[in-house]
Amino acid sequence: MQEAMIKICGVRKVYRIGTEKVIALDRIDADIQKGEICCIFGTSGSGKSTLLNQLAGMEKPTEGKIVIDSVDITKLREEKMAAFRQKHIGFIFQSYNLLPYMTALENTALPLMFQGYGKKEREARAARLLKMVGLGERLSHYPSQMSGGQQQRVGIARAFAAKPDVIFADEPTGNLDTKTTAQIMEMVLAFARENQQTIVLVTHDPEMASYADRILTLIDGNIVKDERKDKK
Repeated sequence: MQEAMIKICGVRKVYRIGTEKVIALDRIDADIQKGEICCIFGTSGSGKSTLLNQLAGMEKPTEGKIVIDSVDITKLREEKMAAFRQKHIGFIFQSYNLLPYMTALENTALPLMFQGYGKKEREARAARLLKMVGLGERLSHYPSQMSGGQQQRVGIARAFAAKPDVIFADEPTGNLDTKTTAQIMEMVLAFARENQQTIVLVTHDPEMASYADRILTLIDGNIVKDERKDKK
């Protein structure tokens, strides 16, 4: 069996609020394979956003460790973690998180700048991705000149621009209508499967969860169900 892309080993996260301790994650264990579309599913307060923050290296767990592509990210200092994210991780956000003063082309090309690509190559790759998501006529448009669905397409192109190993999608279609949601998710899955990338999708929406190969259901900081789709 191949080495897991992500290993979650006994992860516990405790927050202190005054004199009270709140257990957000309670010693979670799970492996996520390379190329897997894995959904972390749960209602508000289930611990799914906390788990995403641990996986992305935004917070350190109180106990346990997280290994991504054989690297224990819980041991990385902040600057090393930032460099690791730039090289290995992409993000798709519910609120798009596009820079308002940059065009669609510039927003998409941004991750490539951090990896040292020249301007011409950055823009060529960004333009190609934007055409693939149906925005070939919008390269010079700013976020304020685009609809929510168009902004999220830019967000997808940006997330995949540097071909990261793992993409974290945090409620990526929460602000979109049903038709646009389906289009966006089909794009995400097509890109990921083409490049054997791992997707970790965080949502409270059962319809969104249905796009995943596997669903990890969280309740009160515990994984209570691990469901895999039958591959026919």
